[in-house]
Amino acid sequence: GSRLRRQLESGGFAAGEYVKQLSQQSDGDRDLQEHRQRIQALSEETAQSLKRNVYQNYRQFIETAREISYLESEMYQLSHILTEQKGIMEAVTQALLLQADRDDPALGARRAAAADPFLPLSAKEAAASEEGRQRTLTTLLEKVEGCRDLLPESPGKYLVYNGDLVEYDADHMAQIQRVHAFLMNDCLLVATALPNRRGAYRYDALYPLDGLAVVNVKDNPPMKDMFKLLMFPESRIFQAENAKIKKEWLEVLEETKRNRALSEKRRLEQEALPRPAPTPPESTNPFDEEEEEEEEPFAEEEVVDLSLEWIQELPEDLDVCIAQRDFEGAVDLLDKLNEYLGDKPVSQPVKELRAKVDERVRQLTDVLVFELSPDRSLRGGPRATRRAVSQLIRLGQSTKACELFLKNRAAAVHTAIRQLRIEGATLLYIHKLCHVFFTSLLETAREFETDFAGNNGCYSAFVVWARSSMRMFVDAFSKQVFDSKESLSTAAECVKVAKEHCKQLSEIGLDLTFIIHALLVKDIKGALQSYKDIIIEATKHRNSEEMWRRMNLMTPEALGKLREEMKSCGVGSFDQYTGDDCWVNLSYTVVAFTKQTMAFLEEALKLYFPELHMVLLESLVEIILVAVQHVDYSLRCEQDPEKKAFIRQNASFLYETVLPVVEKRFEEGVGKPAKQLQDLRNASRLMRVNPESTTSVV
Repeated sequence: GSRLRRQLESGGFAAGEYVKQLSQQSDGDRDLQEHRQRIQALSEETAQSLKRNVYQNYRQFIETAREISYLESEMYQLSHILTEQKGIMEAVTQALLLQADRDDPALGARRAAAADPFLPLSAKEAAASEEGRQRTLTTLLEKVEGCRDLLPESPGKYLVYNGDLVEYDADHMAQIQRVHAFLMNDCLLVATALPNRRGAYRYDALYPLDGLAVVNVKDNPPMKDMFKLLMFPESRIFQAENAKIKKEWLEVLEETKRNRALSEKRRLEQEALPRPAPTPPESTNPFDEEEEEEEEPFAEEEVVDLSLEWIQELPEDLDVCIAQRDFEGAVDLLDKLNEYLGDKPVSQPVKELRAKVDERVRQLTDVLVFELSPDRSLRGGPRATRRAVSQLIRLGQSTKACELFLKNRAAAVHTAIRQLRIEGATLLYIHKLCHVFFTSLLETAREFETDFAGNNGCYSAFVVWARSSMRMFVDAFSKQVFDSKESLSTAAECVKVAKEHCKQLSEIGLDLTFIIHALLVKDIKGALQSYKDIIIEATKHRNSEEMWRRMNLMTPEALGKLREEMKSCGVGSFDQYTGDDCWVNLSYTVVAFTKQTMAFLEEALKLYFPELHMVLLESLVEIILVAVQHVDYSLRCEQDPEKKAFIRQNASFLYETVLPVVEKRFEEGVGKPAKQLQDLRNASRLMRVNPESTTSVV
């Protein structure tokens, strides 16, 4: 086996030469069969070896991907730690410089002028004093229309950095406008350039630094040198002039935000320091000491311990979970925090923590919303949305989850219907359409019941969605069945198929039969009236050529076939109208009318539901009137006694045989008798005609 393997694996192996040599050396077909079996066994062994190698490589790939994910998380944490260390070092350096400035004000002024490259020269000259920095800010903002009232002068506000930027649309990356940004120590002002005034701007927006986040946008030529500003609930993308200016913007924004946070922290610490209370007069009340002892523990209860390691790392852990798409882990962390802070008082540190966490909750919600958007892949059925839906419900967003879930499923159903191939046979296409639509509806209903079991308020939204989906289905159904002018029998079969599929929804307690009736009633009415008009026109045409002669079917087979047709129409006593040989004692017009009317009634009853009762009844009456009026008129006008007797026999067949059969079949199909049909049968003459008249009114 090993020798054979080496021979097959050799670089100069030629299959043709090998087979030729083998056939020459073999004694017979038995040797060839054995050799074939060895090669087959070697092939299977090679295939198994390949499978094992592929599986092993796949496992190694998964483990490598997991290690990369862990490494990415650790690098993110390391980057965060380094950023914090950098901030601490800069804060210490700044504190030392401030101390040196207090000792030597002149040296501090020179250092400030040299160290702040972002200020204009006029500001550098006056950087030693706070008034000079504010004066620079005032001078620049005088060039911005509409910001004077929105930006009140306050002590300590000064300009840090400013420059021209180009704003782009976040969705389509199309250029929107040129802007000029003014970064102050506590906010960012964005102004648009005035087209006809150089160096003048109009106020556009003002963002406090507390609620502003800066994100670097990776270069993707031709889109480069961009960064994004996040301000809930919006975001804006700006492009700097070059990479150096972009880097300066990112650094100065982060540094200014950090300085702002440090100054705000110092202010809060100063406010939290206990102020010396005025010395109260000595009291002789022996209970004062007890009251003080009771107040001290109360003050201690106000402090919430936020120094726990998992709380300190919570915002970063949430970022990692969102980046790794670990939605369940992120919501578990939020539940843990809410449980911990549930009965704790709301202090300032708790508010700050809540603000950080709320920003992550908004990011998590946006990601989950994107997961449920119809733009995502619709494969996998309703269960593919369960993960995102369940986490949105846990976040208290059950209404939004319900809306997005139903939008996703509506898009999936619409796509499935649109992808159906139009078949040549209408009934085959309708079978496929009903299977695709009602199966999707049933799966969606079951998944909805699973996901929103505890949210009864969402069920009304599902019913509304089901109604709109049914309208989409009926549009596709009607376009194929009714707009293409199919025969009434085909339309009846198609409607029957749709009704049968609709009944499947009763398994989950959802009955949409009345909706499909309401949506189809207009098209079915049109089909019934159209087919009624065809029958009336055909009957009138036969009446115009009526000779009142008996039918001669020529062969016994043809007569037998007619008997079967009349029997299927419900006329059981047809033999009394047959004569000798192959003669039938009825007119061809009356026989054709009977077959056509009964066929119309059978197909119409397949389409029947209560809203169609009067349309069907009126159509039957109109069709029958055309025939009986023609018989009455012919009976009145005919002078030949023999023909008159034959016409009377045909009239008897219509009144005493056909009309009772129509009336009985209608009552069986509808469930109640029709008075109009009884009146037709009971009337000896359905239409009074002037005896002297010789013209048919039909």
